[in-house]
Amino acid sequence: MKRLPLSLLLLLFFIYLGWSVSVRQAVLFAVGIGMGAALSGARFGFTTGWRQLIEQRDPRGVAGQLVLLALASAFSLTLLGQYSELTAALGPPSISLLIGAFVFGLTMQIADGCGSGTLYKAGLGVPLNMGILPLFALGSFLGSVQVGDWLTLGQLEPIGLVTEFGSTQALLITLGGLALFGFAARLWVGPGRTWWDRKWLLGAVALAVLATLNLIIAGQPWGVVYGFGLWAAKIATSAGLFDPTANAFWSQAGNAQRLSEMVLLDITSITNIGILGGALWISARAKSDSQPLTGTQWVVGLVAGFLMGYSSRLAFGCNIGAMLSGISTGSIHGWIWVPLAFAGTLIGIRVRRHYKL
Repeated sequence: MKRLPLSLLLLLFFIYLGWSVSVRQAVLFAVGIGMGAALSGARFGFTTGWRQLIEQRDPRGVAGQLVLLALASAFSLTLLGQYSELTAALGPPSISLLIGAFVFGLTMQIADGCGSGTLYKAGLGVPLNMGILPLFALGSFLGSVQVGDWLTLGQLEPIGLVTEFGSTQALLITLGGLALFGFAARLWVGPGRTWWDRKWLLGAVALAVLATLNLIIAGQPWGVVYGFGLWAAKIATSAGLFDPTANAFWSQAGNAQRLSEMVLLDITSITNIGILGGALWISARAKSDSQPLTGTQWVVGLVAGFLMGYSSRLAFGCNIGAMLSGISTGSIHGWIWVPLAFAGTLIGIRVRRHYKL
C-alpha cells in the first residue's frame, strides 16, 4: 500500500480511537506508530545487535542499545522518583526468570527477532516474522497460563532500585551497570572498531523519548508480550476453550478486567497495533530483503517463535518489557534477564548458522 492511503487509514483509526475509545488510547496509538517507524526505519534490532557483536565483533548495535538504555533510564527513573502514580516494570527474581530468559535469548536468534522485532518485521512484510506472530501470541498465552506453576519452583519478591535507594542513586547504579556492559563489549571487540552508527543513534534517541512518553501517558512502562498473550486469551475464552476464572494468572483482577473489555482499551495492545502501523508506513518505501526459506527452515523458525512467546512470559518480558523497561525503571529482574538471554543467544546463533537462517 502506498503511503498516502495508509496515512489516511492510520489517521482515521486515530480519530476513531479518540472519539469512541479514549483520547489516551489514541495518543498511545500515535506513540506506537512512532515506535514502529523508529524500529523499522533505523532497523533497530536488539537481536541483530547482539548477533553482530558476537559474530563480527561489531559493537555499533550494542552501543546504540546502551545509549537507549541510558537515556530511557535517565528519563524514567527521574519520573518514578517524583510521581508515585507511575509504576516500574518489576518482575520477581525466580527460577522461571532464569529459564525463560535463557530460552528467549536462544530462540530470538533462530526466529531473527525479539518481541518488538517480530512486530516491526511482520509490519515490514517479512514472511517468517508474519508466520511467527500468531505462534508468538499462542506461546505467550500458554506461558501465562502456566507461569504460576513455574513460580512455585522458587521466587523472590520483586526488587526496585528506586524503592530501595531513591531515584538519584538508582540512576547512578544503572548508569554504572551500563558502563560495565560497555567495557565488557570493548574488551571483546578490541581496538580500532567503529562504535557509532547514525541510524542506531537516531533510533536510540527516538525510542528513549517514545518509551518515556508511554510511561507518562499510560502510567506504566512500554511492553509488548502481554498484548500478544491477551489476544490469544481472548480468542481461547470466546471459543470456550479456556476458563480464565480457574487460572491463577487470568483470574487476577487486572487481567480478568482486560479479558472482559474490548482489546482497544488495553495499553500494550494499542501500542503493538501502532508499531505494526508504523512499520507498514516505513515498508511503503522500503525494499524487501527477505530470502526464500526451505521447509525445514520454516519449521525451525516457527517452533522457535512459539517457544520465544512461551519463554517471554516466564521471563516477565522480552528485550522491551524485561531489558529496556526493566532496567530503565530500576527492576533487578531486568539485570538478571540480560546475561541469561545473552548466554542463550550464544547457542541460538550456532543453531541459526546450522540451519542457515
